[in-house]
Amino acid sequence: MKTNSTDDPRTDVQTASDPCPTNRDHVEYVGMRVDDRPVVLNLTEHERLAPDRSLDLVRQSRPGFEWGDTGSGSAQLACGLLLDYTDDEAVASQHYIQFRDDVVSQLECSGPANCWHLTGDDIEAALAGVTKHEALTPDGGTPTPSLPVNWSAVSRSERTVFQRRDIDHYVVLGEGTEEWLLLLCAQGDRAYPAPLDIRTVPIEENPAPAVRELVAESNDLVEPEVDA
Repeated sequence: MKTNSTDDPRTDVQTASDPCPTNRDHVEYVGMRVDDRPVVLNLTEHERLAPDRSLDLVRQSRPGFEWGDTGSGSAQLACGLLLDYTDDEAVASQHYIQFRDDVVSQLECSGPANCWHLTGDDIEAALAGVTKHEALTPDGGTPTPSLPVNWSAVSRSERTVFQRRDIDHYVVLGEGTEEWLLLLCAQGDRAYPAPLDIRTVPIEENPAPAVRELVAESNDLVEPEVDA
């Protein structure tokens, strides 16, 4: 998401005195680099967006925020933006990965102020396109809590992605002509996920047990945090 601005947002934050709008659609965030460090501001609230609150929810990047890629820093910023904008932990924890991929990965500093802008309208539009998260339902009936509490599932038309909340691990379930393909992978700071384990299941069989095995494998590789 590339935007240009002729105004320096740092000046806006320091001198603005008008009342803040109450409509969330008018919220505006701006990102820039100060001494090569990422800085994100909520212009509406006239305050700096810190990663602390989002780190209490998901720990993708302890060093803090980043943007312009699909790494852990961008994932932390995606969570921080959604949490600050919606004030809803469920929305932030469930949708930050797709928000990172669709929005934060596209942000870049540009224009005379060398910064990026993101509005409430931009966030609302992105959230409108997010696929609903659902629990894994191996029996095909009412959703049941069949995954550990540090995992959630995203159902999409071509595949299902199970994402881990406390670190950047995923289980990708793809449906082929003759078999299910299951991939356990880790993103970290890499541009593309690194595969940790791959399995196949005949298409006529239920893939849910294999999904749970890969989820357990991830939790064995890196133990979940106590409060996950």
